[in-house]
Amino acid sequence: MKAFGKILTSAALAAGLLFASGAQAHGFWFAQRANSLAMVFGVGADDLDVVKRLPKITSFGAYDDDGQEVPSKLVTNGALVTVDIDNQPAFVAAVMDYGMWSKTPDGKWHNKGKDEVPGAIISEKNYKYGVHLRRELNGPVPLLPGQTLQIVPVKTPLPVKAGQPLKLRVLYQGKPVAGARVLSDWVNDPDEKGAKSGKDGTVTIKVRNQGLNVIVAVFKSAPEDAAKTNAVENLASLSFALPHEPE
Repeated sequence: MKAFGKILTSAALAAGLLFASGAQAHGFWFAQRANSLAMVFGVGADDLDVVKRLPKITSFGAYDDDGQEVPSKLVTNGALVTVDIDNQPAFVAAVMDYGMWSKTPDGKWHNKGKDEVPGAIISEKNYKYGVHLRRELNGPVPLLPGQTLQIVPVKTPLPVKAGQPLKLRVLYQGKPVAGARVLSDWVNDPDEKGAKSGKDGTVTIKVRNQGLNVIVAVFKSAPEDAAKTNAVENLASLSFALPHEPE
């Protein structure tokens, strides 16, 4: 794995801690659907229409154990978006530009910047990132292209039993970042308080499920255009499945 580099400056950290409540706190992850690997969009049990959001995916890739890209693609299959895994990648990853969202005092969100929403009380640009681990790993998880915010296990192989500790590092622009909020079970407990990454970007959680695990990190960074938004919300998922006992 590439060197993590220096930890972000305190100024960047301060920007990251802005606006603790998320604007559009949906994300995407990868999970098995009908014996296929599918991209899922939503939060908790809300499995929303990912097909209509497919145009917002700005990059997708599949990679071998060393992080080298292998041919793959996303395929629309009815209501599902599935992944071509013929080349048996170790990782799949994607990036979604979810656009600008502004909230008005009545609690409604509008898909526009605050310059177009009079009276907006908060406005954010939203990016979603997702990485899925398809098999047991014996080496480090590489920094994958386009993953501005990425969650990486500090050690591999991963635990094989629910309840075991898992140490993670949150990286922003390839560097460890403090203050990212990490949720250990995005699908079953999306409202958990979560834990904050430390100065070295690390946080230790317990693996929640003997099956699909979707871990999410949320980090707020400075706005790209202060006239349009107050901050950028970066939301990254790391998904993997633990094996069950033989039938």
